[in-house]
Amino acid sequence: MRLTYRDLVERLSDLERLAVPPAPGERGGCHSSYDRRSRYNAATDTYENWNANRDGDGFIRREGDSIVVLEQPGPGVIWRIWSAAPGPGHIQIFLDDQPEPVVDMPFQDFFGGGIGLQDYNLPELAMTLSRGHNRYIPIPYNRSCQIRLCPDWGRYYHITYSGLPAGTEVPRYTGDDDNAHRIMLAEKDRELAFRGWSLPAQDRGTTLQAAIEIPPGETCTVAALTGNRAITGFRVYPDAHLIRDADTALRELAFAIHWDGDPAPSVWSPLGDFFGAAPGIQPYRALPVGMTTGYFYSHWFMPFAQQADLYLHNEGTQSRALRFEIVTRDLEQDARQLLRFHAKWHRDALLEKSLHRGRDIDWPLLHAAGRGRFCGVQLHVWNRWRIPTATPATWWYGQGRDKTIDWWWGEGDEKFFVDGEKFPSTFGTGSEDYIGYAWAAEPPFPVFDSAFACQPYIDLDGNGHTSVNRFHICDDIPFQSRFEGCIEKYKGNQWGGGNVCLYDAVAYWYQEAGQQDFYDPVPLAERTGYYVEPA
Repeated sequence: MRLTYRDLVERLSDLERLAVPPAPGERGGCHSSYDRRSRYNAATDTYENWNANRDGDGFIRREGDSIVVLEQPGPGVIWRIWSAAPGPGHIQIFLDDQPEPVVDMPFQDFFGGGIGLQDYNLPELAMTLSRGHNRYIPIPYNRSCQIRLCPDWGRYYHITYSGLPAGTEVPRYTGDDDNAHRIMLAEKDRELAFRGWSLPAQDRGTTLQAAIEIPPGETCTVAALTGNRAITGFRVYPDAHLIRDADTALRELAFAIHWDGDPAPSVWSPLGDFFGAAPGIQPYRALPVGMTTGYFYSHWFMPFAQQADLYLHNEGTQSRALRFEIVTRDLEQDARQLLRFHAKWHRDALLEKSLHRGRDIDWPLLHAAGRGRFCGVQLHVWNRWRIPTATPATWWYGQGRDKTIDWWWGEGDEKFFVDGEKFPSTFGTGSEDYIGYAWAAEPPFPVFDSAFACQPYIDLDGNGHTSVNRFHICDDIPFQSRFEGCIEKYKGNQWGGGNVCLYDAVAYWYQEAGQQDFYDPVPLAERTGYYVEPA
């Protein structure tokens, strides 16, 4: 298989590709500066120093006065490079065993921070999210890729990559001065800037309108679709009464989809959380899902071979009214050959699968079996504490180690174990780093959005709700037999003598048709009854 650079640029926003089963040899991962004291001891089958948190300067090895931070055999693609503190020291990228780097420039300029005609002006692909520097510009390699960071490079890095099946040929990458490539990226940047404003495939699909008035305690059928088809997108328009009561209503309304007559739903979530934010309505726009002041949207590609049944269940005490707009289209390909879309809301589910052999800090985002692709998560944190009586040295609660309360929840590293790995092929440096921002323990705390990573909501002082999401579109994680995704949770559900820190999440993934996942619907009391105040 031969891929052009345009093929790679298109993959930045290609939601349909995610339903294609991963080929043998297809893989994904992330190299980061995580603390190398964390290790798996094969002799004792235990995880040692698993909560080590000196995550700013880990590396593979030294070469001269530089550090090697990534080495991968080809063929493959670098998709995302992130840093919390890029400095003037150079990043050097060596491709295909060549002695000279194809990229050799100050790390801080690599994200578009330089001055000159060659500087990137692509705010949807090279963006700063609340102090975190992100670059989503494909760097392909056929035989090998090595990345070095030179002295004074800064602190903290993530490098997300995909390994491609043997025999795949990718274009030769010549750096950032290829005008044809730059035009392709500019076109994609413009496309992503308009994300969420129109439903995919409306011009070649069929649009179904469904007005729903759902009494308390009732379940209604939103749509019963038939054929070898795919849902390419849908919107939900809430009425004015629901909008006024959104924080409650969007947790009471449970949304479900069953594919091809499966008895268990493949999609189940409180309605609001499915669209990537909580609590209530939090306007933001990501590529696959989002919320505006008038509607919520999903652009996930959802194929089915015979039928798709969409349901809405009202577990509240008031009737709710809303309208669905659903776009579907016929498939030329037999949908039995494609994966099925899954999305499940959970809270503390399957903890027993991770809490063993020294991994007590790992909070499971997703467990999945069979063949599929992990495509992202919406994480909602309820972190609530009593305001300390001590006067802080600086605004709100102080900074660094000089705080009146150690409130920060987000030191947890993401860890993705693929196909039975003992040590994860993705090992991050902190929860906010995984999303794409940085230094979130220090105020101010803004909301932000982008195509792939967002913080739709956070309380101004961090004391209460935080809602974040991260979507793996170009950099999905394929798996052939199983997947386990975790994020470290440093604070217990109860902490600091009566304070609370509770997680819930919606995981988004694809897996083979006809296979049930591990997640069951969650009762209303567990979805809404745990916003407890500190004791």
